[in-house]
Amino acid sequence: MNETGRPQDVPLSNPRADRVRKVAQLAGRPARLKRREFLAEGPQAVREALVLHQKRMAAGEPGVVYEVYASESCLDRHPDLEALADGTTAFLATDEVLAAMADTVNPQGILAVCGFLDVSLDTVLDARPQLIAALCQVRDPGNAGTVLRAADAAGADAVVLTASSVDIYNPKAVRSTAGSLFHLPVVLGAETDELVARCRERGIGVLAADGNGELNLDRLQDQNAARRLGAPAQDAGYALESPTAWLFGNEAQGLAEEELALADHRVAVPVYGAAESLNLGTAATVCLYASARSQQARSLP
Repeated sequence: MNETGRPQDVPLSNPRADRVRKVAQLAGRPARLKRREFLAEGPQAVREALVLHQKRMAAGEPGVVYEVYASESCLDRHPDLEALADGTTAFLATDEVLAAMADTVNPQGILAVCGFLDVSLDTVLDARPQLIAALCQVRDPGNAGTVLRAADAAGADAVVLTASSVDIYNPKAVRSTAGSLFHLPVVLGAETDELVARCRERGIGVLAADGNGELNLDRLQDQNAARRLGAPAQDAGYALESPTAWLFGNEAQGLAEEELALADHRVAVPVYGAAESLNLGTAATVCLYASARSQQARSLP
């Protein structure tokens, strides 16, 4: 570190250097799997990675950020990142070097090399989760990242991706999470039938998001709200305030029939306009917030 707190006086400037090539390789899945490392790009993602890194280090646990590369102009715009990166292996780099490292066409001036974050299904279930989002055969990295971000915003306890789903460490998926990847546990490579069975063992209900579902999500919310208020109400069919795992399916085909059959109920998000359906990210957000709202209301007078 120099007297200004910057990593070194002369930024890395050779885009063909071995160090630069090694970082750039993390845009590909083989390098990520071999090294169990991935890229976090942009101020928001790097900030959340560094916050988690500092928390873990303070708790005596292994850190998650291995290296940080940043331009001087980025650190000038985001001085908090410079402070957060103190104590990590950090390098100044030119925009040309950052462009060679990054997966994006227009890099945002900072990126970090991070260690894999996923945990086991046992770790998630042992923590007695109230709300889980499970992605079954979701192939688009942007969609996977969007659902993970929505799950984080809704206060979900974990996100589970099945073995046939996209790699959540794909750079596009990481960017789509907007830093939420560093906020909640993620399980990778789960089998849907095992997930459902293990949830049932722990008293966690399983709902499948399905446009043709027998339960209407709006009606579920209304009837659950009426019951909480003590008003006479027809049985809703499912108590949304219960611990719940939501199953969300493939972008084009939705959940497979065998996946739908595993759920306790199939729940439809009603469409009141002329749209054929909702996209995955929107549908998942609506479903997760419906459960979150009911679970939050459970603790209110």
